[in-house]
Amino acid sequence: MVLIVQIAIAGAQILGKAFLAAGRQAAANAKYRPEAISGDVAGMRNATSGSFTDRLTREHLMTLDEARLILNAKKEDPMETVLQHCEHLFKANSPPAAPPKPQPGKKSTSQYWSHYLQSKIVRARERIEAETKAAEAEHSAPIQNADAPPPPPPSQNQGS
Repeated sequence: MVLIVQIAIAGAQILGKAFLAAGRQAAANAKYRPEAISGDVAGMRNATSGSFTDRLTREHLMTLDEARLILNAKKEDPMETVLQHCEHLFKANSPPAAPPKPQPGKKSTSQYWSHYLQSKIVRARERIEAETKAAEAEHSAPIQNADAPPPPPPSQNQGS
């Protein structure tokens, strides 16, 4: 009987030390933040240059690459394709119009939906649209030659 109690005490001590060591390691892991992996999923900490793209990243809390991943869109896809992906994913995550009535003897085949996923889809679409509008505005802006002289000021001829 004494032997069993001694084995139980030794086992409890070993188990306690193991849990203590695991707890200390978990605390150390929680505090450790490597430089390359900063927990910055949306790239917000890297968006500090003040450029238009960085401003959009901070505004939408999402990088352009993340938005494309959410919508399963490639860089070269036209906006119509991106909007089709968005519409399909939004509908796939929408609640049913009316819940199906349970039928006796059949399993319930309820459709799963997610408001969170719908909001991510909308935010991804908004981010891609903002980037597209910015690119269109940049391409449509008149390009001035730096070597060309500025245009003359308008003349102010007043009638006599």
